[in-house]
Amino acid sequence: MYVRRIQRRNKDGSVVRYVQLATNYRANGTTKAEVLLNLGREDRLDLEVDVVFFDTTSTYFERDTPDTEGSLRRFGHSKDHRPDLPQIVIGLAVTREGIPVRCWVWPGSTNDQTVIEQVRADVRAWRLGRVVTVVDSGFSSEANLACLTRAGGHYIAGVKMRDGSAKAGEALARHRYQHVRDNPRVKEVRLASDPTRRWIICHNPAEAERDATRRTAQLAAIEDELARIKTAREQDAARARARAAKAGLKRAPKPSDAPHRKAGCALRDHPSLGRWLKQHPATGKLSIDRAKVKTEANLDGKYLLATSDPDLTPEDVALGYKNLLEAERAFRTMKSTLNLRPVYHRVDERIRAHVLLCWLALLLVRVAERRTGTTWRTIRNELGRLHQVTLTGPAGSLRQLTEPTDLQTQIFKDCGIPMPPKTDGLEPSITR
Repeated sequence: MYVRRIQRRNKDGSVVRYVQLATNYRANGTTKAEVLLNLGREDRLDLEVDVVFFDTTSTYFERDTPDTEGSLRRFGHSKDHRPDLPQIVIGLAVTREGIPVRCWVWPGSTNDQTVIEQVRADVRAWRLGRVVTVVDSGFSSEANLACLTRAGGHYIAGVKMRDGSAKAGEALARHRYQHVRDNPRVKEVRLASDPTRRWIICHNPAEAERDATRRTAQLAAIEDELARIKTAREQDAARARARAAKAGLKRAPKPSDAPHRKAGCALRDHPSLGRWLKQHPATGKLSIDRAKVKTEANLDGKYLLATSDPDLTPEDVALGYKNLLEAERAFRTMKSTLNLRPVYHRVDERIRAHVLLCWLALLLVRVAERRTGTTWRTIRNELGRLHQVTLTGPAGSLRQLTEPTDLQTQIFKDCGIPMPPKTDGLEPSITR
């Protein structure tokens, strides 16, 4: 299921484009498009798809074992932090206004780096004039970025700053920012080793302050735990010496160090605290890696972007990447409001149908939000107070609508839906 564009040429030579919700099906060995819903003229929808934001998520199934090879329910990298359960991978493309225009479903073992070519081919089938695809750092391999620039396309991609890339390090070594709206500061860097790509370094002072505060708290927790382990060792040694002196021994036996080593290993393997530690290769002693702390402090509040578009300003690139949050917001809506999970299906076709129905519901939610200028929660709560009651008496029965509020009436009007009749279903009693 996807959103597509068609066009019709008038007698005067002008071209009118229409937007349709369609799906593909196989007939006699060929793929044909079936129109599910005509959304109207493009110029009246104000639907901009020159910038497409793409991201993936995963959703898991409450079962212990995956399906056979080639099926959808497979083990893989879980973005829900449930690697113990089989899952599927869902891709979503949204416009800058948050309108979802297409979704994909892949097996749970699918790697993010392997899906860009299919996404790019599907987007190219829309026959858009100029498309800038926005992806995060999980899709920014050289092969994927090259794929996104085919046939005149462009990209805005997040770049990993900590993977040891020479180009990323060279771009981050230069400093001079300009302020843009919505708080971030940006600067553009051109590298002689990569003349076709523009590098945009963004710095958010508020985020930098949060990073510094979080790191300070983590380092304080590490120092407290290291001090506790050291104190516990000293106390065990002191008790051993006291016992030896009481027994008249000249030399105290060495106490067991296993509990303290276990505590040190737990600290080293901690998912958030362990990154700040280094271990001496000979003694195994843990200490804070001050060099890494200094390196991370230089990256506080920063993120690195790369773009192939020669016309976008650094401000547009930075703000365009921030709008990638629309894709993440769409996933949150699908998983919470629209009950994407749990999935009560096991057949691949039904799993895909379940995801597509959730995507279609998300499309309706975003269109309603855009037309009314309010959130879906407000729309749902307001319309949930509107009821149709059945009144029954000696003369018969009828259905009557509760008196709508001004806000409820406005929601129906903005969405282009006629108000339900105040009375309906009159059934007079049959007298004998």
